[in-house]
Amino acid sequence: MEGSSGLGMVNCRAKGGSPGFKVAILGAAGGIGQPLALLMKMNPLVSVLHLYDVVNTPGVTSDISHMDTGAVVRGFLGPQQLENALTGMDLVVIPAGVPRKPGMTRDDLFNINAGIVKTLCEGIAKCCPKAIVNVISNPVNSTVPIAAEVFKRAGTYDPKRLLGVTKLDVVRANTFVAEVLGLDPREVDVPVVGGHAGVTILPLLSQAKAGAGSATLSMAYAAVKFADACLRGLRGDAGVVECAYVTELPFFATKVLLGRNGVEEIYSLGPLNEYERAGLNKAKEELAASIQKGVTFIRK
Repeated sequence: MEGSSGLGMVNCRAKGGSPGFKVAILGAAGGIGQPLALLMKMNPLVSVLHLYDVVNTPGVTSDISHMDTGAVVRGFLGPQQLENALTGMDLVVIPAGVPRKPGMTRDDLFNINAGIVKTLCEGIAKCCPKAIVNVISNPVNSTVPIAAEVFKRAGTYDPKRLLGVTKLDVVRANTFVAEVLGLDPREVDVPVVGGHAGVTILPLLSQAKAGAGSATLSMAYAAVKFADACLRGLRGDAGVVECAYVTELPFFATKVLLGRNGVEEIYSLGPLNEYERAGLNKAKEELAASIQKGVTFIRK
């Protein structure tokens, strides 16, 4: 292999790829998973990208692997390959499950996705208990408590490493506010707190900073921005702040500082106006029921 080509087996990318982090996407063949896989393959912080799903993973893996970026892509199909998909991962992103369809209640959504998240988190607890876990599967207000209960049962629970992804709410708020004010959305920062459904989503418009259906593509965009923030935190970058659904308040979405251990600091909500205080009370009531639903699912 040496000689004219100048390529030796020792330099083969499949031997380890570029330096960086190992990331698994569970549910990689779905409506969110596919564009998420595409965007993660483009991330220079990712050295190995594992794509897992119960259907269609080989085709998605083959397609994504053709992209000429540094990450090595490997595909895993079905429950029998879940453990291989998870072993050694630094970050696990979970978009698995079904989206909410017309006529489907949140209970219907919960009944399907709760079992999926439970199974996947059991695999994480066994194979990569120190990984940062990003939960996208809806309803996030309930699926994150499910993940927490699974990890507690396995003895691997670390609230700093379990994060519900509410970045889509921030992305939407930034976009809407920027449109109204005639600004570039990239120069707007609206904190969104509470949860990730209905009245639990509380954009703090009084704290917005401006400088000079079922979502799939936009959710993937939001998820990869959040995953990138987690990876920059793992790398040791300073000042990586994002809104996330965390488990130490107890469960509540707020601004957090991300670092080498996941969540390094949880920030207070700061001053709220009267409208936001009223919205916060409504959000807490709704959240309490959603959280209990997830806890009960595991403990029953």
